Amino acid sequence: MIFGRTERGKPPVEPVTLKILVAGGFGVGKTTLVGAVSEIRPLRTEEMLTEAGRPVDDISGVEGKKTTTVAMDFGRITLREDLVLYLFGTPGQDRFWFLWDELATGALGAIVLADTRRLEDCFAAVDYFERRSIPFVMGVNCFEGAARYPAEDVRRALDLDEGVPVVLCDARDRESAKEVLIRVVQHAMDQAAVRREAATG
Repeated sequence: MIFGRTERGKPPVEPVTLKILVAGGFGVGKTTLVGAVSEIRPLRTEEMLTEAGRPVDDISGVEGKKTTTVAMDFGRITLREDLVLYLFGTPGQDRFWFLWDELATGALGAIVLADTRRLEDCFAAVDYFERRSIPFVMGVNCFEGAARYPAEDVRRALDLDEGVPVVLCDARDRESAKEVLIRVVQHAMDQAAVRREAATG
């Protein structure tokens, strides 16, 4: 790009920017996913886990976890020249949920990450987005050593509506995480189209 114009002489494209939340229980891989896919160095608000937090931070199944997000993670990814996603990873513990309403304002959609070893940890996030009619995709983070289940088994276990996409992913892998983000955008656009049809019908 030279002097604000592309080499072909066309003006630069002004991208559409969309806000996506990455939510789920404590230690499910939200920070990892944002970091894997972000094209900028992600902003992280992590603090070390301490003995004082042990009674409220259940690290069962994630005993190797040493830090936790206390405000949010922030990253950015360009899906196309005209489409940029801003990613906001939410804190997983109940005591930080007062931040969720602020983070959810203006969000196009969300990823709810789940760990099959602790599926119950994502119920609160599912409930949050369902109550606010924010489109979301269930991303099942396939941890090493965790049992693998078909997407439909996870859907039934979580009692998700048929219209909610369930995607198996590896939060550490950029391409895998990117696929989940693409599904969120597609799902949110489909939901918006349904609402428009209902309003005009």
